[in-house]
Amino acid sequence: MNDLEPRVRDHLLTTHFETFERTIDCADAVAESLDGPATRREEIVIPLRAALDRAGILETYPTLLTSAVDALGESLPAAPVAAPPYVTITGTGPVLRASVSTGRLVIRLAVFAVERDPKRYVRTGDVPEGILVVERR
Repeated sequence: MNDLEPRVRDHLLTTHFETFERTIDCADAVAESLDGPATRREEIVIPLRAALDRAGILETYPTLLTSAVDALGESLPAAPVAAPPYVTITGTGPVLRASVSTGRLVIRLAVFAVERDPKRYVRTGDVPEGILVVERR
């Protein structure tokens, strides 16, 4: 991790804290709705996307991504949308991606984790600081 990633992370936690809290609330609701541990990616992705959409959070992710890119001192070639390639809901949570001049900025909101043997998806991260992962690739 270089010095820019902590700066972006701090910026996001300061300016988008409520978005992270609401993402955690949606993940909690999905976990509570499961009948036992999820063993397939779709058991997380489909209800999490629906919960984020119903809560109006999915549509805020492009703004969060733009804010992160601005904090890097970069700009996006086009306005991001709440759909691939900018925003994707994975088995571990939302992933936001942007291509910038220095590579790719990836922001993960890790609200689920994959455990192996046996494979299952489990809730993780109950505070914004615990779910936010910022990487440049």
